[in-house]
Amino acid sequence: MNDSAYLIAVILVMATVTFITRVIPFVAFENKKDHPLLLHLGRYMPPSIMTLLVLYCLKSVDLSTSPYGFNELSALLITTALHLWRGNPLLSIFAGTIYYMMALQLGWFS
Repeated sequence: MNDSAYLIAVILVMATVTFITRVIPFVAFENKKDHPLLLHLGRYMPPSIMTLLVLYCLKSVDLSTSPYGFNELSALLITTALHLWRGNPLLSIFAGTIYYMMALQLGWFS
C-alpha cells in the first residue's frame, strides 16, 4: 500500500471511530434523559473540570522568587471577579488571559 492510500485509510478509520464515540451517548441514553447518574454528572462535572484546569495551571507557579506568583494570582482574581460580576465565561476567561499575557510580556510585576 502506498503512502497516500495508507494515510487515507488511517483518516477514514479515525473518522469512523470518532463518529461512533460521538453517537454512542445519544443512542445509549435516548430514553434515559432523567437518569440520576446523568443529572449528577451534568451538575457536578463542569465545576470539577474547571477546578482541575485551574489547579493544573497553577501547579508550576514559583512562590519562592519574585514576583511570588503575583501575576498568576492577580489574573485569577480578575477572571473570578469578572465572572461573578458579569456572569460571562468568555469575557472573564479572555480578560484574565489578556491581563496575564500583558503582565508577563510587559514585565509589570517582575
